[in-house]
Amino acid sequence: MKDSNFLRENNARHLWHPMAHPAEMQANPPAIITKAAGVRITDLDGHETIDAVGGLWNVNLGFSCAPVKAAIAAQLDALPYYSTFRGTTNDAVIELSWMLREFFAPDGLTRAFFTSGGSDSVETALRLARQYHKIRGEAGRVKYLSLKKGYHGTHTGGASVNGNANFRTQYEPLLPGCFQIAAPYPYRNPFNESDPARLAQLCAAALEDEIAFQGPGTIAAFIMEPVLGAGGVIPPHESFMPMVREITAKHGILLIADEVITAFGRTGSWTGSRHWGVQPDMACTAKAITNGYFPFGAVMIAEAVAEAFEQDRSGAGAIGHGYTYSGHPVGAAAAIACLKETERLKVNENAAARGAELFSGLNALKEKHEIVGDVRGGHGLMLALELVFDRAKKTPAAKDVTARIHEATYRAGVMVRISGPNIILSPPLILNAEEATKIVEALDEGLAAA
Repeated sequence: MKDSNFLRENNARHLWHPMAHPAEMQANPPAIITKAAGVRITDLDGHETIDAVGGLWNVNLGFSCAPVKAAIAAQLDALPYYSTFRGTTNDAVIELSWMLREFFAPDGLTRAFFTSGGSDSVETALRLARQYHKIRGEAGRVKYLSLKKGYHGTHTGGASVNGNANFRTQYEPLLPGCFQIAAPYPYRNPFNESDPARLAQLCAAALEDEIAFQGPGTIAAFIMEPVLGAGGVIPPHESFMPMVREITAKHGILLIADEVITAFGRTGSWTGSRHWGVQPDMACTAKAITNGYFPFGAVMIAEAVAEAFEQDRSGAGAIGHGYTYSGHPVGAAAAIACLKETERLKVNENAAARGAELFSGLNALKEKHEIVGDVRGGHGLMLALELVFDRAKKTPAAKDVTARIHEATYRAGVMVRISGPNIILSPPLILNAEEATKIVEALDEGLAAA
């Protein structure tokens, strides 16, 4: 490894960072993280902080999960790679598919299609949805519906169903036939409705209206996050996803749950769909499936959808889609170990408890700091503060202000994520009560620097 002077000199000089302006990264080089253990990360200067970002929503078991590291090492020795394209497979991926069937059984999901990550999983689900309808003789079902503020990765298909202009504008024209409805976001919505239950009804009615306008027979799928994550942590009212399930089922539209963030315990339930009592037709997973230690994902598929493919005798059910690393044996081995450890530790229960403590702490910060316009959370370790200059007008805080808060919070011992005017918290699910308190204390210092 090159020395610290080399790393500082070349930071952001020869690589472009995702989700950032190259010139900004050169003007303000990012923190260089060199070590991590438990829920803490350490930068090149030796400054240690609690990672309240959890890597990127994915390091649920922290940075010291020995069983996953050992499984990766052992698999590299036994079989470092082989394809799962037709004709070959591997032992690890067979075992993992059985484990995932067991884990997702309460969600009604029984088959796995393996991918390299979340964006791949979304792309796969969108493509399989169209193919499902073609197999069943409804080739006209090609459109997709989704929520504004929703995030579904950065492939062209995912960007097309995304509900945030930041991921769309510079890459248009995108995939045709993608339409968004208003998200159940009580703090900001076109209905000027702050009651979550009433807003859920209005958004469901908007979905019905859009389906009628487009024509039910033209729509392949509706995709949504059970709790909107990157869009600012927006939990819908408990009635919303069940209403969406009822509406989509009535019109023969597949419901794709984007569980890339919410699966494996983050909401306090094992899946986001289960949190709301809904069984989707497909679920996109990645991130925590390997604790972030290996790029890997899976699309889980409901029995009825699987049967349409498996019972087809026309040839239309042949899947002309896949990735070089689909079912990668090292990723599968990591996922097996990760799933076992995830269930053994019952991280969903800890996420619920620590999430409640953080939610209470963030609401106390809102009482203290005028810049906090909205606090969102209450469903496990997914929380956010929305920062505003003026609470009455809900004017978003400027970028230089959020940057100061971010830096002050980091210096106080906690890494948080800034997304527009939002401070997003998604710490590892092994967080303890003392560490949750420290996050609130560091944010208190950070907000004071505004």
